[in-house]
Amino acid sequence: MPRQTPLAALSLSVILSLAGAAPGLAGDPAAGEADYKKCRACHKIQNGSDMIQRGGPTGPNLYGVIGRQAGIGDFRYGADLIAAGETGLIWTEENLAAYVTDPRAFVRDFLDDSSATVKMSFKLPRGQDDIAAYLASVAPEADGS
Repeated sequence: MPRQTPLAALSLSVILSLAGAAPGLAGDPAAGEADYKKCRACHKIQNGSDMIQRGGPTGPNLYGVIGRQAGIGDFRYGADLIAAGETGLIWTEENLAAYVTDPRAFVRDFLDDSSATVKMSFKLPRGQDDIAAYLASVAPEADGS
């Protein structure tokens, strides 16, 4: 068996650690779908006439949220979430999971503004990665162009 050089071992270690940090690997979409009941009081998931998850009108439609700039769409977002989107906040699985943990703290940290506010007051204490993975699983297909 060939002997592994320290550089090869380090390279393999870096590759494996990056693979473990790749988007979508931490959450379980099936668990997120089951946990979505915590979100549906305020949010629906609807693609045109296809109702994926019924929900309340208080929050925005979450269809296609993963990959979307924060604060844009057919919803009256708060000024600070719009500002976060305008300064580069894109909803990745990781960002969304961190946001639902404590929305106000997330936006304050992102904007480096201790007075920033958000409309979403609900905090999800666990299952954030699963919810984010579920929302990614119901996203529109990439067009490949």
